[in-house]
Amino acid sequence: MKGQINVKDLTREVEYLVNWLGEYGKDPEGGVSRLLYTKEWIEAQKALEKMLQEDGLTTRYDEVGNLFGRLEGSKYTNETILTGSHVDTVKNGGKLDGAFGIVAGILAIRYIKEKYGQPLRNLEVVSFAEEEGSRFPYAFWGSKNLVGIAKKEDVENITDFNGVPFVDAMREAGFHFRDESKEVRNDLKGFVEIHIEQGNVLENEGKDIGVVNSIVGQRRFTIEVTGVANHAGTTPMGYRKDAVFAASQMIQGVISKAVEYGDPLVATVGKIEVKPNIVNVVPGSALFTLDVRHTEKEMLVKFTEELTTIINRIAAESGVEINIDMWMDEDPIPMDQQVVESIEKQVKENGFNYKLMHSGAGHDSQIIAPIVPTAMIFVPSHKGISHNPLEYTSPENLATGVKALIDSLYELAYKE
Repeated sequence: MKGQINVKDLTREVEYLVNWLGEYGKDPEGGVSRLLYTKEWIEAQKALEKMLQEDGLTTRYDEVGNLFGRLEGSKYTNETILTGSHVDTVKNGGKLDGAFGIVAGILAIRYIKEKYGQPLRNLEVVSFAEEEGSRFPYAFWGSKNLVGIAKKEDVENITDFNGVPFVDAMREAGFHFRDESKEVRNDLKGFVEIHIEQGNVLENEGKDIGVVNSIVGQRRFTIEVTGVANHAGTTPMGYRKDAVFAASQMIQGVISKAVEYGDPLVATVGKIEVKPNIVNVVPGSALFTLDVRHTEKEMLVKFTEELTTIINRIAAESGVEINIDMWMDEDPIPMDQQVVESIEKQVKENGFNYKLMHSGAGHDSQIIAPIVPTAMIFVPSHKGISHNPLEYTSPENLATGVKALIDSLYELAYKE
């Protein structure tokens, strides 16, 4: 790529923009709450729209509220290279998750436009309406609409934590359902999403950049264990059907099996509920969740079969009933090899200390990748903290990521 980027200027600009966007939905506790279709969300999208227009980009919203800013191409006007991320946050989240990808896209296109003029292909930055699923029990609303896999019936009857219907919130914000009879966009020829890692691999290994070549598959379960609630003093140990004891054995068995499998498989029990949850009553029921992730579908399926065997065996031995509900089943998603190689080529030429890696978290890229050639760039996360006001990446690391994005977009949009 021609020319040199003033890294100090880039560092200052990215720090400013991250803090600027973090003011929209800023919590008194120090985090950011910018949930889909709320007042804070609307204000953020409008502020971004104004900024994109001031940068000379053509802006538009799609039906559901995804915001786009476009730099028109000169030759291949029916081909578009897209970058960006999601504008929504978790409740009391950090300033960087999602937001950094939007800010980086704005800076990258701003720099490219100023230095190199019109690209051969359209360059576009997107601020996706929603990814987190934090207000409504539905995730990836923005990117799923972009590629045409979101369905009206998926959200027609859902409400938020205050009982507000999804449809009412959307319409009050000024948006409506996508016309599912119309074809989705066919001009997208590449998508590059830059994101904080949300893990501590890059920081621990002293890497500047992660070039993501796959996103893990996920299976999520709710396991209900039903025993018999009884008096804690008068029920002998041998006569009990203790739901908590059975559940604890199941958890120990599944997690031990995950440790035995080793990286990259991870299994997490994140929630446990007990009833009646009284000190002097043998628990009659227990519920726990299980989140399992792996980069290979075959291993994910194999581990699921083994954990099911473990849970059913312990249930039979304990005399309790069991119900296993697998409510999420997302396959691992490989990134596009050509886009990955293009990014890798740029970071090598820049002399960045990088790592080819997978993503253990879900991203909009996993929705887009099956349809549009896609890859991701990661920057380090301090201590791996994310979805938290303490989420932090140094401005210098952020600027290195933006530099990698600039070069990658230049390669994709300006080269024949």
